[in-house]
Amino acid sequence: MEKVVDIKYLRSIYRGKRVFLTGHTGFKGTWMLQIFNWLGANVKGYSLAPEKSNDLYNQINGDKLCYSSIIADICDKQKLQTELVRFEPDFVFHLAAQPLVRRGYELPSYTFLVNAQGTAHVLDAMRTLDKPVVGVMITTDKVYDNPERGLPFSEDDKLGGYDPYSASKASAEIVIDSFRRSFFNPEKYSEHKKAIASARAGNVIGGGDYSDDRIIPDIVRAISFGDTVGLRNPGSIRPWQHVLEPLAGYLLLGAKMAEDGVSYSTAFNFGPNPEDMLTVEDLTKIFIEAYGGGNYQNTPPANAPHEAKLLLLDSSRAQQQLGWNSHMDASKAIKWTAEWYAARHKSGHDKCMAQIEAYFC
Repeated sequence: MEKVVDIKYLRSIYRGKRVFLTGHTGFKGTWMLQIFNWLGANVKGYSLAPEKSNDLYNQINGDKLCYSSIIADICDKQKLQTELVRFEPDFVFHLAAQPLVRRGYELPSYTFLVNAQGTAHVLDAMRTLDKPVVGVMITTDKVYDNPERGLPFSEDDKLGGYDPYSASKASAEIVIDSFRRSFFNPEKYSEHKKAIASARAGNVIGGGDYSDDRIIPDIVRAISFGDTVGLRNPGSIRPWQHVLEPLAGYLLLGAKMAEDGVSYSTAFNFGPNPEDMLTVEDLTKIFIEAYGGGNYQNTPPANAPHEAKLLLLDSSRAQQQLGWNSHMDASKAIKWTAEWYAARHKSGHDKCMAQIEAYFC
């Protein structure tokens, strides 16, 4: 694989640095934790406990990779501020969220509380730090008002959201922009020394995801129980990308911000090639073949809640300003994911690290 980003460069930025990582027990957060540990950073994690016994964080014994692991709620403003300020981080990567569309329908007010107000709590805590700090706030590709016209969204397109999850993340983007203008204005960087950016990616896939109502975990669970995989939205098109793709973008963004706290304090999309489009049914076929077994059937439910059927990102800003590019097509991302789950004889950490090293090196 073509070199994604200079690993020596990332190590020169992050080695020995203090990283406050929210959501470190989640799927993306656990992959991020392993990469930071590999780069030599000291990570203090802040997150709720893993929901399931087989969650990736438990599989890799994530506590051993943390300088400190704090199990607490992002909505507990005082606890969050105390833990963040006490750590005096050089970087804050905010991944903590209620990340599921269908759960957003079940728990709408909670979803807004965590995703919008929780983001405000992180930024407010950073405001009290008396030192330079880089903040990378992770949102989603679903922050855009999406009429599903088949056009990729750029960072300056209108924010919106039909469902509570999408709207809560669009709200988080407004919160981020408000704090950036009001307290961390790039024009006054020499005074406050805080650089704030948001990163938008979504529909990531990869080994170790066991969340409810996500296509890959649904496939894995069905196969493990000998069941037929039921596809709710077989014709939906998503910007499928391996989890390492946006994480590499987040790391590169944070590194560039550490060197230049003004130029990169904005929003960035990290998505796959918009022309690389696969439906949910396409993904399922490729996964089952690579995994080595399984069956599926299309079972669209009656009266299902609205979910966008088409969503594409324009990542030209990240390509031009950061030098970031997507290096895996959707088919390869699916195959890497299937191979992770199929390698049952290896530990979760070993499987992750083998793919991290293959991707970055």
